[in-house]
Amino acid sequence: MLDAIQRKLLESLAQYRPEDPGQNALRADFAAFVIAHPACCERSLAHGHLTGSAWLVSADGRRALLMHHRKLDRWLQPGGHADGDADLAAVALREAGEETGLAGLVCEGGIFDLDRHQIPARGTEPAHWHYDLRFVVRAADGEDFSQNAESLALAWFDIAELAERPDLDESLRRMARRWLAHRSPAA
Repeated sequence: MLDAIQRKLLESLAQYRPEDPGQNALRADFAAFVIAHPACCERSLAHGHLTGSAWLVSADGRRALLMHHRKLDRWLQPGGHADGDADLAAVALREAGEETGLAGLVCEGGIFDLDRHQIPARGTEPAHWHYDLRFVVRAADGEDFSQNAESLALAWFDIAELAERPDLDESLRRMARRWLAHRSPAA
C-alpha cells in the first residue's frame, strides 16, 4: 500500500509529460523507484534517494546560474536532498536560495527535467544514486548572488552557450536545449 508521500510523488511524475523518449523512460524508472521505496525522500536510503534541483534562470530568461560544486568539482545547477520533504519543487526552491543567496526566487510550473546520476563514494558514505527532479526557478528580484561553502564559484551563463558546451554535464546541456526550444524570456 502506498503512503501519502508516495502518492504525491507519483502524481507529480504523472503530470510530467516530456516529449523526449528518454525522459519518458526515466519517468517510469522514477515511478518504480518511488513505489518500491516508501523512504525514497530520505537521505538514509543508502543506495539512492530523491533530490530536488533548480534550473535557475535570470528574470529575462536568457541566463542560468550554475555553481561549481565543491565536492563533485563540476559546474551544476543548485539543488539538494529532500530530507523527507515530498514537495520537490519546494526543495529545489529552498536549495536554490541557500546555495546562491538570491532572494525573491519563484518556482515556475511542474517538473522540468529528470536525471538519475551516481554520486561517488566519499568517506563513510557509499556510492549511491540521486533521482533528481528539476524545476524552473526564476530570479525575479535581482541577480546578485553570494557563494556558500558548497561551491567553489557561482556564475551566470548564457543559456544558448550552455547548450553547446561539451565540457559541461550532458544533463545541463539537455536542460539548456529544452529551455531554448520551449520557453520564452519573461516579459
